[in-house]
Amino acid sequence: MKNLALMFMAAVLGGIVVIGGQQFIQSDSIGLGDEVKIVRASTTDASVDITKEQTAFVSVANRFPSNTPNSFVESAKRSTGSVVHIYAEESDELVREQQKKRRSGSYDGFFSFEDIFGGNFYRPKNGSGSGVIYSGDGYIITNNHVVGFADKITVTDSKGKKYNAKKIGTDESTDLAIIKIESNNSFQPIRIGDSDMVNVGEWVLAVGNPFGYLTSTVTAGIVSAKGRSLDIIQDDKAIEEFIQTDAAINPGNSGGALVNLDGELIGINTAIATPTGVFAGYSFAIPAKIVAKVAKDIIENGGNIERTNLGIGGYDVTKDLVSELKLKLKSPVGFYVEEVVKSSAAQLGGILPGDVIIAIDNNNIVNYDDVDKALKFNKVGDKVKIKIVRDGRDMMIPVQLRKRI
Repeated sequence: MKNLALMFMAAVLGGIVVIGGQQFIQSDSIGLGDEVKIVRASTTDASVDITKEQTAFVSVANRFPSNTPNSFVESAKRSTGSVVHIYAEESDELVREQQKKRRSGSYDGFFSFEDIFGGNFYRPKNGSGSGVIYSGDGYIITNNHVVGFADKITVTDSKGKKYNAKKIGTDESTDLAIIKIESNNSFQPIRIGDSDMVNVGEWVLAVGNPFGYLTSTVTAGIVSAKGRSLDIIQDDKAIEEFIQTDAAINPGNSGGALVNLDGELIGINTAIATPTGVFAGYSFAIPAKIVAKVAKDIIENGGNIERTNLGIGGYDVTKDLVSELKLKLKSPVGFYVEEVVKSSAAQLGGILPGDVIIAIDNNNIVNYDDVDKALKFNKVGDKVKIKIVRDGRDMMIPVQLRKRI
């Protein structure tokens, strides 16, 4: 009789878990050390394996209390009209060009399937995601992984009207892109908020088009962390400072808006951490401070942004290094340049082995991380002022940044 009662209770509890939602099962069944994936939230996603140890800090699910803010309604009203659906694809012309490149061996020097067997083995790529209207004249922010591969882009606004879009430029290092549709300043641009002022625990809304057909979908959650780096952007100058939330996003949400309760953009939704490919409690957005800077750079300069570096190698300055190399410094901080790459920006600017970098554009340099931070948003062609110590004398050297070598 006792066993029968236990079986009955187990059945009831099992039913509650199923009714309660799949995301609870997925979250609670993952243990430390188990693999989950960081998945870009578009319908053409590539994923990166990480371990649960790297994501154990996140919230489990959206469990809204009874005092959920009424201002969700106002925030949704202010933001949904500024979020669009994007369908991106390769044209027949681009497919033929890709095939031609494959046949010529220009990709990797090896023969392609077409060379050996003939026929058309290359298939056009396509996928869908979301975008955010940046300006009334039709500039739209989205993810690079949503549109970067495509030369045919169709935008559908929140009212269902379709537009042909032109790709203006991309930035692989931040996974952002700008496209444009023709408009007579008739679009509702989103208001840009201050992502630096966002607090952990603050309510946010995610607005987008999950699965490509659930248009203008709004979900709510809280900010669970800031400044997360996930190593999902495949670029050696990747800039990752994700806002982590537990607002539900799914494939198709990439490029959509993360907004605060005032309906202001605080991030572009980009990725989810999941063992299944769909939302399991963790989502990540590119902060608005990065979005606004990249959007401005692409619109003003046109074309794709190419990040750069100085072309130097060396050591962080320490007391031991000062003593060993007998460096003449006022304080034991900076970056000691041991090597300068030939034809790099540093060499052409006049930086020499033995110099110690102590400032870049008024940013004090304590170690190499500071060099990286000072230059992370700079691009090819930018000019910077680098303050060095050479033989005990302070010098200011102007350097024009070049392509990475």
